[in-house]
Parts: sequence; structure tokens; C-alpha cells
Amino acid sequence: MRRFRLMIITLLLLWFMSLNQLSMASAEPYRPTDDAQVLERLSFKASDPVARQLDTLRADLRRNPHNLEAAVKLATRYIEQGRSEGDPRFLGQAQAVLSPWWNDLAPPIPALLLRATIRQNAHEFDQALADLDQVLIAQPSNAQAWLTKASILQVQSRYDEARRACQRLARLAASHVLLGCLSDLAGVTGQSAKSQELLRQVLADSALSGRERIWIATILAETSARTGAIREAEQYFSAAFTVGIKDQYVLGAYADFLLDHGRYRDVVSLVQQETNADGLLLRLAIAEQALNLSTLQRHISELAARFAVSRERGTTVHVREEARFTLTLQQDAHRALPLAQANWNVQREPADARILLESALAAGSRAAAQPVIDWLKANHVEDFRLQQLAKQIQEAAF
Repeated sequence: MRRFRLMIITLLLLWFMSLNQLSMASAEPYRPTDDAQVLERLSFKASDPVARQLDTLRADLRRNPHNLEAAVKLATRYIEQGRSEGDPRFLGQAQAVLSPWWNDLAPPIPALLLRATIRQNAHEFDQALADLDQVLIAQPSNAQAWLTKASILQVQSRYDEARRACQRLARLAASHVLLGCLSDLAGVTGQSAKSQELLRQVLADSALSGRERIWIATILAETSARTGAIREAEQYFSAAFTVGIKDQYVLGAYADFLLDHGRYRDVVSLVQQETNADGLLLRLAIAEQALNLSTLQRHISELAARFAVSRERGTTVHVREEARFTLTLQQDAHRALPLAQANWNVQREPADARILLESALAAGSRAAAQPVIDWLKANHVEDFRLQQLAKQIQEAAF
């Protein structure tokens, strides 16, 4: 995912159900050998409420590292913070907290759910699904597991299976959660108008929590943008930001919207303080390229180094972003194309389709674009930019 949006959906029920309840990578815990070594520069001050809360949770766990309740609280908070800051190290820390149960064949259900969450955000989708199925064998009425499963299946374009997983929420979760799950699917499978009609009603509900409001407003914004309803998209993005909760996914989605409409200075203002997240640094650099800013080359070098580190670790989380970086900033379509194809083999959302079509068009390869063109037709995907790209490729004299 993003959309990463995988973590939005997962964390909705993490919040609802407390301990038992989404271009980030899970990481092996790192143990330094030098006490003077700087391990990380935190994105918040030690006096901040978040830092104090984490300190308290860490102290609780240090007293007994095998205390499941304390471990789940701290791991959940790390996942939350990773979503807010766009920093993959928080997911690595969450995994380290769960290390007493990480390799168990049958860990306790709360640990199993969190392991699935971390694995989905590391794009280890099959392993995450296996964890979720294990949860559902033990607890068929576990709403979080069904919702997370639906989100992963959607990312894999297994839409019928995702729809069935959503439908299991009918008696397990609030109606707006069911509608959000189904409408997100509808928005990419030829039913955008119905999706928007349902979600507009949901968004009008004053009882929605802040995270729920962000989730619903973002689905509406992205669906509107894909169908060319620009003014409505702007309004829904504004509704998401008005909630006042920092959300890296929404920042990335809105930055893409602004880039598509040539609002490059707005992109710089939006994300210039959010460069810990690779995807947001990438969007900043794309805007800097358009504006010919002096900071561009420094950011290109930094992105290249980050992607090199990801490759060395063998992670696939940022392959879409690397393909976009290679095509747009390095202007190397022939290197971008295999990256976009590798990404398509893992996740198949509109953004994944777009970078593959753009790379195929730039590289002059109709064959490389064909899987996406087939996907567009088979699923009746309503996205005017993807349709334009597909038409260009089909009419091109390669």
C-alpha cells in the first residue's frame, strides 16, 4: 500500500477495540556497539506529551518484557507514531517490542494482529493474510481482522474476496465502517457515483471520530480526483485536514493532487517540513524540479541514498516511489519500467497503475502496459488520467 491507506483502516479498529485492535518497512532491532553513537534524531522533543507517553510505556515493559498487555500498548503506540511521522523506524521498534512472540507459530491474538499490521506495511501481504486467517479461525467475529484482510485484498486487486471480507463487517462493526470498506472498493471498480453518494451521508454524521472523518473524507477526495471532480476533491481534502490530526497518507495524497494541477509552491509549503518520509521528500523534489529550486539536487542525492539502503535491506516497500523517482527526477524510463513492473506484481492500486503506464509510455513498451490496460477494462476502473495514458499507449507508434 499507501496508500499506504492500509494503516488508516487498520488503526481505526486498533483505536476502537483498544489492545486487540492502515511510498513503511519493518526492521530488525539494531543493537549499537558504541555508547556514543547517535541512533536517531527524534521528530519530537523529550518534553512532548508523545515522548512522555512512550517513556512511560517503555518503562512499564522494561519491568517485564514478556508482559503481553504492556507490549501491545507500546507496539500499538509505535505504529500510531509511525503513521503520524512517516518514519519506518517506529514499525521496526514495534516489531522489536513483539519479539517474544514474533516467531511463534501461534502467538496470542493481540500479538498476531499487530504482527499482521506490521507485515502488511512491509508489503509482506501473503504473510499478513496468513496471520489474519489464523486470527479468524480462532475468532470469526474479529472485526479488525476482517477489515484489515479486506484492505490487503483490495491492494492486491482481489476485489471479490475483498468485498466478501467487507460484508462480514455487517454485524460486527458500526455501519459507517462497513460503508467505508465497501465504498472504497466501489470507488475503484466502476461505481464511483454510488460510492460518493454513500460516503457523503457518512461524512455528515457528527458522531464520527477524527480518524474516521479523515478516512471517509480521503476516500471521497481521491474518488473525486480520479473522476475529474476537482472542486469536490479540494473540499474533501480540506475536510480531512480540518480534523487537525497529522496523517502522512493524506499529506501524500493531497501533494499528488496539487502536483497534478501544477500547484508546485503549494506542494513545497505542504511537505517541506515532512522530509523524514521518503514519499513526501519525493513529492517535494518533484515540485522543486518544476520550480527549478536550488535544493533539488541535494534532495535527489538524498532520495537516491535512501532507495539504495532499501535495496540493500531487500525491502520492497518503496519500489513504487523508486520507480517514480527514476522516471521523473532521473528521467530514465528504461530503469524505471522494471521497477514499476516489480511493484505491480506486489500491489495494484491506481497509483501503481499510473507509474507503470507512465514508465511504459516513456520507454515505448506497449507490452509492459498491457497488464494495466487489461486491469482497467476488467474492473471498469474510473480514473480519467489512467484512461488517457492507456489511450496514448494504444495509439502510439512504438
